[in-house]
Amino acid sequence: MAKHEEAASRSLLIHAAQVLKAVLSFEYPADAVLSHHFREHREIGHRDRGFIAETVYGIVRRLRWLRRLVGEDARPRELVLAWLARGEGWPMRHFEGLASATERDWIAGIKSKELDEGTLAERADLPDWLAERLAATHDEAALIDLSHSLNRAAPLDLRVNVMKKDREAVLEAFKFNGIDAKPCPYSPQGIRLAGKPALQKHPLFLDGSFEVQDEGSQLLGYLVQPKRGELVVDFCAGAGGKTLQLGALMRSTGRLYAFDVAEKRLAKLKPRAARAGLSNVHPVLIAHERDAKVKRMVGKADRVLVDAPCSGLGTLRRNPDLKWRQTPESVAEMVVKQGAILESAARLVKPGGRLVYATCSLLTEENDNVVDAFLAAHPEFQLLNAAEVLAKQGITLDTGERLRLSPRTHDTDGFFAAVMERVATDA
Repeated sequence: MAKHEEAASRSLLIHAAQVLKAVLSFEYPADAVLSHHFREHREIGHRDRGFIAETVYGIVRRLRWLRRLVGEDARPRELVLAWLARGEGWPMRHFEGLASATERDWIAGIKSKELDEGTLAERADLPDWLAERLAATHDEAALIDLSHSLNRAAPLDLRVNVMKKDREAVLEAFKFNGIDAKPCPYSPQGIRLAGKPALQKHPLFLDGSFEVQDEGSQLLGYLVQPKRGELVVDFCAGAGGKTLQLGALMRSTGRLYAFDVAEKRLAKLKPRAARAGLSNVHPVLIAHERDAKVKRMVGKADRVLVDAPCSGLGTLRRNPDLKWRQTPESVAEMVVKQGAILESAARLVKPGGRLVYATCSLLTEENDNVVDAFLAAHPEFQLLNAAEVLAKQGITLDTGERLRLSPRTHDTDGFFAAVMERVATDA
């Protein structure tokens, strides 16, 4: 029995179809559409919200397969019913009282319908252009395997704030609270939860002892490897998840600048830094990567992290709508932006300093190509071996000279990172 079917009602299916219709316009991120709907309908309880969200995300993940089943022009309600029948495997008796007699006949037909094998992109539940790009670096079996891993929901990972607690203490507290948790396999600060418990009111969250952060994202902090007393820049800080990790690794010493172009995102960082017990974080709003505030720091930084804006295609477990919202054109625009940002950020690094370029993308053009073009234009930077940088910190993870993480192999989001050092020149 699917876990939500006993809770389903006519009104719940109506809500799911309404949300799905808004999501499938691909005008706004799916999580934003869901949040807006739940704000508008506060009468929907926690469990019902879970049903709606899981149904919508399931459909978006398997949209290509579902549309082959029910037709390209299927209405949102038909997609919802087909997903419950085939994706969740509901027996016919669970549709009584939820669907009309006509709909139940249609559902019975969908349940018995067989499809041919389909194209590689169809089997991978990916748009043609994306399957084609990934096929350049994956054989057919690996691509199908990767797509299946991207279609599974991500686990909930936490990062322990070493300023407040060690990992064992947090694990013990969770055990006492009946929360099923274990250490992450790679990150020394990581904890992976078996389910998705509500943690916003947990005492250890409220006192800043942990933050929600994917294990792959945590490993980027270890590639930066900031030291106490250094001047460090998080060049694309966003809401500051990685900034908080860097600040804790620095033990709240030195100066840690968090640059971003979005005032709303940076505003979220201040209370988070306070809760984490960090006094070395300095949020800086910039207009663009060539802002005067950036230029004032040229040649002064010991370490710079560029977690570049990207297609986000490595995060499809969390954001499955991205594979339908991104296009070859949007990726091409990203690549230009990534090159410009890396170019500007590199100028801040002093001789002997470290530059880390990272994305949550699986595409070569956003990853290796950007780094290769940068290194070709900047002989003053040399590549360091990412696996060796991690090994020196007790993290055994050899993905080659550049970090490459995928849900298929590592059960993390898809991350790429290259570690570079500015060498002292004779001039």
